[in-house]
Parts: sequence; C-alpha cells; structure tokens
Amino acid sequence: MNLSALSLCEAAAEVREGRVSAAELVTACLDRVAEVDADVQAWAFLDREHALKQAEALDEHRRHGRALGPLHGVPIGIKDVFDTGDMPTEFGSPLWAGRTPRSDAAAVARLRAAGAVILGKTVTAEYAYFHPGKTRNPHDKARTPGGSSSGSAAAVAALMVPGTIGTQTNGSTIRPAAYCGVVGYKPSHGLIPRTGALLLSRALDHVGVFARTVEDVALLAEIMAGFDAEDPDTRPIARPPLASVAVSKPPLPPRFAFVKSAFWNEAEPVTRDAFGELVEMLGEAAVEVDLGQSFGRALDLHKTVMEVDMAHNLHRDYERGRDQFSPQLRQLVERARMVPAVDYVAALAASAPLNATLDEVFSEYDAILTPAAPGEAPCGEATGNPVFCTTWTYLGTPAITLPLLRSETGLPLGVQLVGRRGNDARLLRTARWLVKTVGSETAAPA
Repeated sequence: MNLSALSLCEAAAEVREGRVSAAELVTACLDRVAEVDADVQAWAFLDREHALKQAEALDEHRRHGRALGPLHGVPIGIKDVFDTGDMPTEFGSPLWAGRTPRSDAAAVARLRAAGAVILGKTVTAEYAYFHPGKTRNPHDKARTPGGSSSGSAAAVAALMVPGTIGTQTNGSTIRPAAYCGVVGYKPSHGLIPRTGALLLSRALDHVGVFARTVEDVALLAEIMAGFDAEDPDTRPIARPPLASVAVSKPPLPPRFAFVKSAFWNEAEPVTRDAFGELVEMLGEAAVEVDLGQSFGRALDLHKTVMEVDMAHNLHRDYERGRDQFSPQLRQLVERARMVPAVDYVAALAASAPLNATLDEVFSEYDAILTPAAPGEAPCGEATGNPVFCTTWTYLGTPAITLPLLRSETGLPLGVQLVGRRGNDARLLRTARWLVKTVGSETAAPA
C-alpha cells in the first residue's frame, strides 16, 4: 500500500482501525517529500524529527486507549500565513523571516485537537498576494502552481500530504487547486475562523482547503468550522454537518446553472470547448444562465475593497520596509491610498444586492457551473489570472473546484461549482454527485 497516496479519509480510517500507525503514515509522507520536493518546492518549513515526534505521541495516546479524534495521526500542511506555535510563520516576506508565534491560529488549533499531525508550513506568495514563491507545478515544472496558496495545492497534488489548508482573498484556493489538479474548497465567508491568520481584508479573507476528494475537504472544513469570539464574522450556530451531507444522496438529481459570466472572453479555447462538452453531457441538468450586466462590476468592486483593506492592514510593514515589498505589492498600497472613502464604502455595500440576485438563481438550481481558471496552468512565474474566482470571493459564496477535465496536453482544468452563501453542505453534496457522474476527482501528476 502506498500510504502517501491515500486520501485523507482513507488515511484517517487506516490509523483509526489500527492497520497503520501514525508514525508509519507520517514517515511515508516524509519519504515522499524527500523524493519529489527538490523539484516541486512546496514547503517553506518542514522538520522531519518534529513531525515524527508528533506522530509518535499520537501513537502513544492510542496505546493508552484514549479517545481518538477524526484526524488522529493524519499529516496536514499549513499555508505559511497561519500562526503555528511550534514552527515559523513568515508570510512569504523577508520582513518576517524567523518569526515564530507563541500560539496556533484557530484553524490550526482545531486540526491539532482533532488529532492531526502538523507536517510543516507550505509556501505562500508574498503576503498571500501575487508575487510568487519558489513552488512549481507538479505536472510540469515550467508552469505555475497558481497562488497564493501554491505550496498547499502542490503538496497535495504531488502526494506529499493528504490535505492542506490555505486562504483565499481573490483566487488563492480555487485557482491553484485547478492548476495542480486537486479538489479545492472555499467555504462561505465566516464559516471557518481566521483568528491567528494573516489579515488582508476582513470582508474578503476566507480559509480554504485542499485534498484529493470532496469527502476529504468536507471533513477538514467541518473540523475547523464554527464560532470564534476573536473573528467577528463567525456566528454562534451549530457546526454544519458537512462530511455526512457531502456523502449523502441528493433527494433529486442536481440542476446546474451554467454561467459563462461577463469574463467568458478571458477563457481560453480549450476551456470553452471542454465546458461545451461537459454541459452537453449533462443535458437537461445544465442550463445556461446569464446573471446580468450588474455582475460585470464585481471585479472592480472587489479590487476596491481588497486593495484599500490591504493598504490599511499592511500599513506598518509598508512604512518600515517598503523597499522589501515586491513592486506589485508596493504599487497596490500606493494606489489604494488614493481611493476615496465613498468609493470604498459603496464597494462594500454593493455585494448585498448581488447576493440577493443569486438567491433567485439558487431557488431553481443547486449550483452554478463555471470555470475555475481561464485555462491550464500557464508557463512562467506569474500565479495566473483569478478572474473566474473574484466574483464569488467578493460575494462570500462557497465554491469548490474539481479536476474533472484535462487540456489537450493532459494538464488539469478545474470545474468550479458555486453555491448559495451559507449552504455549503448542499454544494458539497452536489459536487460529489458530479464527480460520481463525470469522473475522477484527482489528476495524478506525471
């Protein structure tokens, strides 16, 4: 059995049933890292000895007959924008080199409480923005893995770890998952607390999840979901049963609203052709829907909110070390300082009527079907175009990308599904139905 290739749910079951120890599973993943990471470069920090000590402690816990968490012994990678009390957190910036926080971010703490082994920190673009890190695409080293959660997507795709977490303020979960050929899930805004993670924009920041199956991302997200008093966008409600609903059978076959969006001209021919074939295959289950001209403003509205918020939240770093910012980030801060306050407030307020329009769509359709990215992962260092992600980040709706399609060169193309805000479980169930209907969830690297 190739332990490093197990899905997250499979790995958890192997450890839970006693067929594999946590130390054996972690060792297999570390061996895989040693085998392929010189080429992929997905890790910003990884200490083999520390990872094994965590696994051995969990095995000892099991030997004493103590209760096991749902992720007992399962290794997880953490994007290097989440605080970890036992590892550096450097935000992909030289300004924070060597920083080691005193405590874990809320999401990391909940993973540990569930029994996860925190294998290491995955590479992020600078401040989770556009300037890329060192990571390469596991399918083709000349191509980008996407960003900003580049290491998180690539580590799962290269079979180094069964699950990772990242973030999305624009397209930083969905796009790299699509380029690397894994399942990427961005929950509804506020579902998973961001306490202890790099703050770019309170209105737009989401915790994201990467794994090999819909079941995997549902389990990871459910473990991290819930109220946190230090994140004002979480709510004191019951934790949604994402994992159980995701694997349940829909009461009726799902219906999809195929949305080309105002940015269809950005889609490459290979994407247009592939989605044409997918929609044709789905037949009456997929209907093309035009959301209207108002949604074409989403990119500009998102840009206003994101850039002003980033300029505000990175103000101290800019003042003390702007010469160590990338040109892209420095220009963002300087550009955003010129935005009138009235434009920023209007951009924040414009999301509510657009979500109200989406509610009408979701009263008839289970999910929106749309590309995750313009095409296959592009060559070069740029992290790619997030245009097909931006609207859904701005609106805070749940989104998931599935590697169901491939380009003519064999590279993965992501199929993105979008759900009603707050209705994550239904979206995950619909996504799993589509996978079972169409094909494989994970595009294995060459």
